[in-house]
Order: sequence, then C-alpha cells, then structure tokens
Amino acid sequence: TAVFGFAGETFVGPPRLVLWVPQAPDPFTKHRCHMDRRQSLKVIAGASAAIASPFILRAAAQAQSPAAAPAATPAAAPAAAGPAVFKLPDLGYAYDALEPHIDTMTMKVHHSAHHQAFINNLNGLVEKYPDLKTKTPVEIITNLSAVPDAIRMPIRNSMGGHFNHTFFWNLMTPGGAKAPTGDLKSAIDGSFGGVDKMMEEVNKAGATRFGSGWAWLGVNKDKKLVAFNTPYQDTPHMDLGAMPVIGVDVWEHAYYLKHQAKRGDYLKAWWNTVNWDKAAANFKAASA
Repeated sequence: TAVFGFAGETFVGPPRLVLWVPQAPDPFTKHRCHMDRRQSLKVIAGASAAIASPFILRAAAQAQSPAAAPAATPAAAPAAAGPAVFKLPDLGYAYDALEPHIDTMTMKVHHSAHHQAFINNLNGLVEKYPDLKTKTPVEIITNLSAVPDAIRMPIRNSMGGHFNHTFFWNLMTPGGAKAPTGDLKSAIDGSFGGVDKMMEEVNKAGATRFGSGWAWLGVNKDKKLVAFNTPYQDTPHMDLGAMPVIGVDVWEHAYYLKHQAKRGDYLKAWWNTVNWDKAAANFKAASA
C-alpha cells in the first residue's frame, strides 16, 4: 500500500503509487509549481483513479504473480570466448620502482592502459590473421609483407607497440649493472667514442623524432652499433632491418605527467633506469 502525505496528514492509496507534495517552496528553484491542500487532493484522487483502472490493475497483478510466465524466451547467452592469445606481460616490479626518474602514475597508466590497448587490439585481430596464434612477435614484424593488406597497418601498429613496450619494461628492470661493460662497452667506445657521446646521440635521436615514436641504440644490417629513431610504434626490425639494444619511448604519454613538454629532461633522467645487464644481453643477441 502506498502512502500519500502532505502537511502532516496521511492517505492510503492503490499499490505502487507514491506521490509527494512539498510543504514549502524550494528556495533554490524560482519556477517550481506549488499546490495548496485542495489542489493536492484533486491530483491524488485523479492518479488513484487512473491506477485503479481494470487494465492497469490486471497488469500489475500479473507482474507481481510468482506463477506468471515470461513474455518471451530469453536470448541464449553467447558462447564463452576461448583463452586470449595475447596477455599483458607483468612488469616484474612495482609501478613505483623507478621513482624518481619515472613517476608511479605514469608507469601505471603506461603499462595498464596503453600497453593493454595493444594487447586488446591483437586479440581482436587473431581471427582475421590466425598466424598470430603460432608466430612470435619478431617473426610477424620482420615479415609484415606476409600480412594481408587489409589488416597490415593495424598489426604493424599493435604488434609493434606490444614488442616495443615489452622490450622497454624489461630494459628498465631494477638492479643490474649501472654502466656498460665488456663487449657492449667496447662497441660503444668504438662507434661513438664513449658512453656519454652515445647517450648524446640517442637523446638527439629522441629529441628530433617529430611527433611520437622511439629512440634506439641498435645493431644495423652491417653489424654496426648506431643511434636512430622510428616513428609511431615501428620497431627497428621493420624498415631498417636493425636489432635493438636500448630503446626509449618518446611518446608524450611516457613522460608528460612529470615533465610536460620537456622531452629532453625526460631523456636525461631516463638513463638512470637502464639495466645494463639487460642491455648487454640485447647486444649479444643482436650481434649473433
């Protein structure tokens, strides 16, 4: 049973009807319509008569009856999707592990949102290109001409983004050597004249990458160590046939929360995150 009330009085009405009439004007609303006691009773009586009509009462009774049959057979639930081919890789360290060089929020958004978007896109492309189930990311990005034209660009972008970010997270794993040694150090000295000169060249490649992209230290087709950049989510393999040793993301989402438009400041600070043991392993693989 519904209850109607105004000015401290109570009325009983038909089921499912609830009407409240304000007792005083709302000071924040200039154009609210106000009703006196006589007008309120007329409104309540009219509403009660409408609800009490045989058609409405019958419908209400049917709706409330536990034995009432459903109006239609519910649609069948969609079949459960199989396991995702691509999954977001774990960082292996906390989002705040690279502070103060890369802030916690940037790491969280970069990994859980931006990288996840590439994963989602790739899983959406598996049915259109089943080779995604059987080939490695490097096998795909080194032979993009084998991908059908209609989906080549989406796969280039999403597989490139997946590879680049996975490489990036691994390179920044906390711990390990703080400076290059061994064969990598010798190659840097031979190609650039020292570690500082190499860093300057990579930073220059990143600073001069117009728009969004990546800066790299990599081994080219001639097995020489070089600094270069790539646009968007292109990897060193795609057009240059190079193999990455060090890679730094220069998309704005990689640094804007902390450095805003100061890409150069971000690049200088970023070198403090490099795990040189990881870089040495990358160099060994690239030189093989």
